[in-house]
Amino acid sequence: MLADPISMPIKVLQKEGNELKLRFEGESHTSLELFRAKLDQHNSIEYVNFFPGHPELDDPELYIRTKGKANPVKLIQDVCKDVSKEFGSITLKE
Repeated sequence: MLADPISMPIKVLQKEGNELKLRFEGESHTSLELFRAKLDQHNSIEYVNFFPGHPELDDPELYIRTKGKANPVKLIQDVCKDVSKEFGSITLKE
């Protein structure tokens, strides 16, 4: 392992039907771009985007809307697992 695991506080701002809005506390738009790109690859995503807000005042927010009965909470959980797995297998070549 290259580094200790980190915690990423996420606050649920809206959870209604097939819509989910999250605030990633203390994160930059770089993290959210990764999640947006991964979610955008899913067939069950109707719309996904992030809003960086003011860089000195606001934490960035991620908005997800799914098609049909797809659960946006399950999708973000699956993406988090995938990203963790990808970064967990990183090795340095010397």
